[in-house]
Amino acid sequence: MKRITVFCGSSFGTEEIYKEQATLLGQTLAKQNIELVYGGANVGLMGAVADGVLNEGGKAIGVLPNFLRSKEIAHLGLTELILVESMHERKTKMNDLCDGVIALPGGFGTLEELFEMLTWAQLGLHKKPIAILNINGFYDSLIELTKVMVEKGLLKETNQQMLLVSDTIDDLLEQMKNYVAPTTGKWIDKDKV
Repeated sequence: MKRITVFCGSSFGTEEIYKEQATLLGQTLAKQNIELVYGGANVGLMGAVADGVLNEGGKAIGVLPNFLRSKEIAHLGLTELILVESMHERKTKMNDLCDGVIALPGGFGTLEELFEMLTWAQLGLHKKPIAILNINGFYDSLIELTKVMVEKGLLKETNQQMLLVSDTIDDLLEQMKNYVAPTTGKWIDKDKV
């Protein structure tokens, strides 16, 4: 993996461990020579993961919609800042640039980004590993919900297993490096889209 997209909150949240782990993830990516792709902001967990990468001499690429740049949240120390017109264009660009995805704690935006990437994988539009760093059990309820989706017949177990989960960075990166996507998409083949 050369580049990993990280989705996470633009706030720090209520627990210091979120910021600590976001910074450590950034540092670990840099030490493993993996470039960061993320939302381009200097605030919250987004800023912490970017600073972690940059402080270890790594590369951080931000993708930021123009309307957010005008709010002065753009990280000015990035290796590269790519400006786009819309949130959808942002996600598409982040997907194009990465070899895998990690979600840290976040709100609606983080979940929306995570689930769009999972949906694209389920449909066979990409075969990238998609992972959650489950810091201090933040995503326990969401993981349980995916199990309920399988039990109730609304999600195939093979698709539920596409979501890699760990509470440690090294284990999560190892899972991602060894990930093999399901051989069949939900309905379509990317080559036929």
